[in-house]
Amino acid sequence: MSTPIQPEQTNEQRRIIYQARRGLKELDFYLGPYVKELYLTADPAEQDTFAQMLTHEDPDLLDYFTNQNRPEDDAIWTLVNKIKTWRHTKDLT
Repeated sequence: MSTPIQPEQTNEQRRIIYQARRGLKELDFYLGPYVKELYLTADPAEQDTFAQMLTHEDPDLLDYFTNQNRPEDDAIWTLVNKIKTWRHTKDLT
């Protein structure tokens, strides 16, 4: 199976991709593959939501991804659940 061709990164996208690198292995499990495989081809609204999500502190993000807490922004919560579902489904294939 071939890897889809990714579009050229803008400077802003490079900045967001760099910010997605976190200090917690649990977050890297979700964010790393998302950035590598889906972020650049996501629609602009999803990219903006992802950038907003990255402004949250690591402990808060971990709480979101482990269902210990929920962000106030529904778009971020929807994206967290999309990433979780995609990542866990990806592991099964």
